Amino acid sequence: MTPSVSIITGSMSDWPVMEKAAQFLDEMEIPFEVNVLSAHRTPEEVERFAKGARARGVRVIIAAAGMAAHLGGVIASMTTLPVIGVPVNVTLGGMDALLSTVQMPPGIPVATVGINGALNAAILSAQILSLGDESLQQRLLNHRESLKKKVMESREAPIGMTFKHKTN
Repeated sequence: MTPSVSIITGSMSDWPVMEKAAQFLDEMEIPFEVNVLSAHRTPEEVERFAKGARARGVRVIIAAAGMAAHLGGVIASMTTLPVIGVPVNVTLGGMDALLSTVQMPPGIPVATVGINGALNAAILSAQILSLGDESLQQRLLNHRESLKKKVMESREAPIGMTFKHKTN
């Protein structure tokens, strides 16, 4: 199976955040791979990965990083594949990672989701891939319907809401 999405983490300490992306991609039946690569500690491997990803069939890259958060930007500088950055909350409430990821120079974009937003990164990856895949598009629509259903069910039967003067 050829991976369509590559999840890259700067270290395994990012995995608890990124696992949500892997779970969603698996649920959507999207082949993916997971790699641990550091922009600062393994720069040659990052370059090899980024420059070879397209030839291996990768179509979207999700890059997670905390602190200085250069991984997404470094990868984006070496490929024209879409890169989605996931800033990870390691220090400063994740704001350092968010700003480092979102503030890329003109010409080298990194789509950026919220701090610890791995699930949204996976959903965005699926949306990108669904442009050429009607089956995936339908799975995404089904996922959206399930979200809507959860909200509607919680409206109808709120858990633990027992108020004497509540009117609805």
